[in-house]
Amino acid sequence: MLRNVRHSKIMEIIEEKEIETQEELCQELANHNYNVTQATVSRDIKELHLFKVKGTAKRFRYASISENESGLTDKMRVLFQACVLSIRPVGNLIVIKTLNGNGTNAGVVIDKLDYREVVGTVAGDDTLLLICETAENVQAVCNRLNAIVKG
Repeated sequence: MLRNVRHSKIMEIIEEKEIETQEELCQELANHNYNVTQATVSRDIKELHLFKVKGTAKRFRYASISENESGLTDKMRVLFQACVLSIRPVGNLIVIKTLNGNGTNAGVVIDKLDYREVVGTVAGDDTLLLICETAENVQAVCNRLNAIVKG
């Protein structure tokens, strides 16, 4: 089976249903005659840049950010609000603590924002480090990020 075809089916499934786990996604794919392992689904999720947002019927669900979306979309705002626990300035750095497993998700949002003051990001499991050009830029970036978190 072609990977691109499977990826299209995954995108279709997550648009139609709230899928919370990789196992649920495996089952939905099986229902559509795509027999895949959890490891394959895990790779697909990474390749498709899927992330979890708050669901309506379930606690969380998979969602996607389109590669050609620019700026901050509603999906990105919801993702950032749901996963960020704290934003702390330290010199010319900003340390963002997230829910476990969401450092990379927060990093995707920051990278999409493309703030000129941020020269780089490093994501861990529950932490995102932003490196700013100067210490003077840090408070302005923190204020903008806190505004996103507060909605």
